Amino acid sequence: MSEISVTLKDGFVKQFPSGVSIREVAESLGRKLGEAAIAGKVDGKILDLDKKLTGDTGLVILTAADEEGLAILRHSASHIMAAAVRELYPETKVSIGPSIDKGFYYDFDRKDAFVPEDLVKIEKKMQGIVDADLPFERLEMNRLEAIEHFRKAGEIYKVELLEAIPDETVSLYRTGDFLDLCRGPHLPSTKKVKAFKLLSIAGAYWRGDEKKKMLQRLYGTAFNKKEELEAHLHALEEAARRDHRKLGRELDLFSIQEEAGPGLVFWHQKGAAVRKVIEDFWKEEHYRRGYELVTTPHIARSHLWTISGHLDFYKENMFAGLEVEGQEYILKPMNCPFHILIYKSARRSYRELPIRMAEMGTVYRYERSGVLHGMLRVRGFTQDDAHIFCTPEQLKEEIIGCVDLAGFMMKSFGFSEYEINLATRPEKFAGTPETWDVAENTLREALEEKNLPYIVDPGGAVFYGPKIDIKIKDALGRHWQGPTIQFDFNLPGRFDVTYIGSDGEKHTPFMVHRAMLGSFERFMGCLIEHYSGAFPTWLAPIQARVMPITAKNHDYAKRVVKSLREKGIRADIDERSEKINMKIREGQVQKIPYMLILGEREEEAGAVAVRSRSRGDLGPRPLAEFIDEIKEEIAERRL
Repeated sequence: MSEISVTLKDGFVKQFPSGVSIREVAESLGRKLGEAAIAGKVDGKILDLDKKLTGDTGLVILTAADEEGLAILRHSASHIMAAAVRELYPETKVSIGPSIDKGFYYDFDRKDAFVPEDLVKIEKKMQGIVDADLPFERLEMNRLEAIEHFRKAGEIYKVELLEAIPDETVSLYRTGDFLDLCRGPHLPSTKKVKAFKLLSIAGAYWRGDEKKKMLQRLYGTAFNKKEELEAHLHALEEAARRDHRKLGRELDLFSIQEEAGPGLVFWHQKGAAVRKVIEDFWKEEHYRRGYELVTTPHIARSHLWTISGHLDFYKENMFAGLEVEGQEYILKPMNCPFHILIYKSARRSYRELPIRMAEMGTVYRYERSGVLHGMLRVRGFTQDDAHIFCTPEQLKEEIIGCVDLAGFMMKSFGFSEYEINLATRPEKFAGTPETWDVAENTLREALEEKNLPYIVDPGGAVFYGPKIDIKIKDALGRHWQGPTIQFDFNLPGRFDVTYIGSDGEKHTPFMVHRAMLGSFERFMGCLIEHYSGAFPTWLAPIQARVMPITAKNHDYAKRVVKSLREKGIRADIDERSEKINMKIREGQVQKIPYMLILGEREEEAGAVAVRSRSRGDLGPRPLAEFIDEIKEEIAERRL
């Protein structure tokens, strides 16, 4: 029997008989690895353990401790879930069930709606399948025979998938009596799924098309170890506790009104108060750094979007069809063309550059209802947008300025950890390779000059320019889209944007898009979850609540509130006849930074008894002293 050479992960080369299986290779490398192995990566392709090797090859043995191995485990768990559902509810039709980040799902077509109690039954049935130690058997079948098989079984979704596959032969996997169309690979047996949990029920259109049937999606998660599963479930509980939609209702910050339409945010008084603080801070900082504020319309003639190219590649995401005097108008999906029009409203000289235009511009983009999510995914939102027009010589300094501002803004709002990505030129791009090289090198040099670690995303830029993407990490370790610094080699050419250089000739300026917060809606949702609604004092919608102990103290309480407000402190009063302990408890639930309790002694002394949300009872002090302390805390933007 001939031998083959297998090059292992560490570069070690070992000889095996031709036809050896990946499982046998793993077992030959040690008992523990043989038991833990779930698949193999052969020359970059992931295959089942039973796959036989017939030629010299490179091989990496995968276990559930590997990211790719864990994805296989979760995909296999989705098959086990589908098998359990079919056993419990035989009339159910199955569609697709992939692994996803942190878990898996499967979409089902069933007359009756799944309810939470069903998840318990399905989970119990899944455990029975796991305990049975059933193998995942790979079968290969002629595609037409597979179509006939699934058609007879009434599996219309599998038939539709098969009809779109060009190959003559397809692969299927059998788990007990359950047969599923799947490319694989899968675990060697069901017993490898040691820690799993079903999480939720949702709706999902077949193939993501809202014109097609709504299916029922069951979500679950699986891990290699029970300790990892428990840690994940705890993180999910904490995320649910911090959910900005839940806290938005409880703290009366915002709402989505169905009468107005999905994806449109209503900022309530308290939410609007936080937004104003953010806006004022944003404006002050931009003025300080040489930006000038502009304001542009919400709509424009469709012709503008033809010039910009949006009607060619973005039309499905735009709200169009508003006809005025025989001309079509469109709600703006972005602010860039409007800022270009302002730039072009006058002849520009190199002496005027750089020009930095900033706008809190409200834009509208069509998002499918199935992906809308509180403040994080909406149809109408306000971008903290800015565009810089500069000469090549000014470019690096402008980028460094953007990076500095991004770091300052994140730190001010309490985000100390973040991940920076540098996205470079894709295969199809606007502009020239030379301008891309200049832009990419400028971004790289700016990051390196600031000693900021970054990850290069080769080919990850959009067609119109390279960019820096900064993802901020919140209190739960989750990453959120944060500041973006983006070149644009497309719009300046489309709009013939120029300036007169020192040589008296026309030149095209570099145009940089940048956003520090992204959108006020998404950033607010992020802030709510990061702080679990307990905003630092400088951001809190109500910074101090005055609580008179009895009705006798109401007049003094009103004078205290008046004094606080005159000093710029956001304060209100709880005049209800409830006991003071009840008022304090509710103030704590409302996450108010300071509660000022007033009785006869405080009134006589012109004082307030201060209770801090985080530090508890701080005792009485003169009102003027408290005002000085809280004003200092607000001015310093303490977190």
